[in-house]
Amino acid sequence: MKTQSSAQHTHNASDSKREHYDVIVIGAGVVGCAMTRRFALQGAKVLLLEKSADILEGASKGNSAILHTGFDEVANSIEHQCVTAGYQEFIEIREQLNLPLLHTGAMVVAWNDEQAATLDGLMEKSIKNGVTDIKRLSTKQIAAKEPHLANSYTGAIFVAGEHVIDPWTTPYSYLLQALAHGAGVSRNTDVLSGVFEANQWQLVTSKGTFSANTVINCAGLYGDKIDEALIKKATFTIKPRKGQFLVYDKAASKFLKTIILPVPTKVTKGVVVCRTIFGNLLVGPTADEQQSREDSCVDRASLNKLRIKGEQILPALANIPITATYAGIRPATQFQDYCIQPFTAQNYISVGGIRSTGLSGALGIAKYVFELYNNMGNKHLAVEQYIWPKVNQIAEASIRDWQKVDNGGIICHCELVTRREIEQALTGPLAAASLNALKRRTRVTMGRCQGFYCTANLSEITAKHFKEAINVNLPPENKEGFAEELNNA
Repeated sequence: MKTQSSAQHTHNASDSKREHYDVIVIGAGVVGCAMTRRFALQGAKVLLLEKSADILEGASKGNSAILHTGFDEVANSIEHQCVTAGYQEFIEIREQLNLPLLHTGAMVVAWNDEQAATLDGLMEKSIKNGVTDIKRLSTKQIAAKEPHLANSYTGAIFVAGEHVIDPWTTPYSYLLQALAHGAGVSRNTDVLSGVFEANQWQLVTSKGTFSANTVINCAGLYGDKIDEALIKKATFTIKPRKGQFLVYDKAASKFLKTIILPVPTKVTKGVVVCRTIFGNLLVGPTADEQQSREDSCVDRASLNKLRIKGEQILPALANIPITATYAGIRPATQFQDYCIQPFTAQNYISVGGIRSTGLSGALGIAKYVFELYNNMGNKHLAVEQYIWPKVNQIAEASIRDWQKVDNGGIICHCELVTRREIEQALTGPLAAASLNALKRRTRVTMGRCQGFYCTANLSEITAKHFKEAINVNLPPENKEGFAEELNNA
């Protein structure tokens, strides 16, 4: 069995001239990380290509971090299959990867008679989807479970299996396990074009040409563009849908125990109110259609609507400050289902349209795609004994580094991030190369002051690691995101 230190590696441009791969995965979002893991564990020689300087820089960097059971998915859809399988595998492996889980359950709350009339049908749908740990709640039971909710509800159902997880450490751990089993990753590698001939792919990238038998497109917001560039056609069109969020101070978390879900529609699961695994409380997302695949800016009007909506659901939020705001862009398409399709004649699999359930479905998507790959006639000798790398715990669910000895002291006091955690995140096969990457590894600068007090120390610690030094003169991020204005409204 390979040791972790010998197997983990990254790739540079010179590697592309020497190595040939069974599989190249394009896109290091949560799906691409899970995909790379699945293929590496199944014995394939696999390389992950990412155009950005870090993983999770696209759609995966902003989501609600809910582990969905699939209770409300369209029965027998690809999304339903993948979310169900992904949920099950996450539960099976999370302790071995030291991944936290905040046990919450979820209430789908109806706020009028029309919504209440749909709850029985939603329960029937859930049972058909195999999620049977679900029950209808009376208004008295709702009040007992969540006494701080606004009392204008007309009914609810409780789904026990819905929970909250860590949206960043989870895919990071998937990829670390893949690297431990011989996979490679090349960041800052933009796929420009490709040629399939003699049953092999030659992918031309910003770091040279890479060779593989099979290509799997997990490019998210640019999935249709990659399809057009490589196989000259796309079976779907990305229609970017921005979701904006409010993050309330940690004091808000005491007012809620469960995830509060709205009655879903065909377009969106709606505005959610839930705790985060980092001790805050989240309200969002919006569902804003837009043309840009890059514009993840927040806007004052949408955030104010979210604030009002959040306070209508949980009135105690009116007295709690907003710590931060952010937005994620979901790679929606013209279809309601995932768009996963094999092109057997070209040794190519397109994985597109993975919207808000990507975090929950990632492991299931990887399993689904590997089965397609096997059906294309590909076989490998699976790894017999897995390596289970473990990363630092940044969730509030268990012991963190600041509670341990010899941690170098606390650098970020809002989020209790130690010097040791920061220094560890700056090294290794997936070393953070930017402040945003470091945030996702450690939570640094993500608290109440948004980096006001710790940025100078961070700039010094990261000076030899970042190409662009941290600008200590920039205003805290929450001011750019209107959090201060919302608090003063």
